[in-house]
Amino acid sequence: MGRVIHSMSVSLDGYIAGPDGTFGWGMPTEELHRFHNDRVREQGAHLLGRNLYETMRYWETADQDPDAGEIERDFAQLWQALPKVVFSSTLSEVEGNTRLATEGLAEELARVQEETDGDIGVGGAALAGSYARLGLVDEFQLFVHPVLVGGGTPFFPPLDEQVDLELLETRTFDSRVVYLRYGR
Repeated sequence: MGRVIHSMSVSLDGYIAGPDGTFGWGMPTEELHRFHNDRVREQGAHLLGRNLYETMRYWETADQDPDAGEIERDFAQLWQALPKVVFSSTLSEVEGNTRLATEGLAEELARVQEETDGDIGVGGAALAGSYARLGLVDEFQLFVHPVLVGGGTPFFPPLDEQVDLELLETRTFDSRVVYLRYGR
């Protein structure tokens, strides 16, 4: 059974988006994008909240963009092939290799785990926070960008109790982004 992984870019002060909701500071360099592509290649599925789904919809057709580079086309093809489940109370339909969640968090995770052998990404701050509060996230993978944004959407949700983690891996990229991988 694959790991459940919450992975996102984060500012040094702990936010995935700034006070105005933007995250342009978190855009990957070529080296970092290749690393992300390799990580997605290992995934068997991805669970998304509505906001992240709407942000990632770009990748459903990005491989057809004549201005897209090799790395972007590769990511688009990986993303399109990846089975995805979206948790939303407002969307009535989704596109591509994606379906809307019809059950609760634990039930949907169990279903996806039965359907795939690979790792399962979980993204979107609210959704990942809900999974973390239930103790269902096996790894937290942070791409820490050297920027302070002063507030916004936090990477980690408020928790009911302390969660001790073990540092599993670190890597510093040429862009000064530091990758931190922690396990439970």
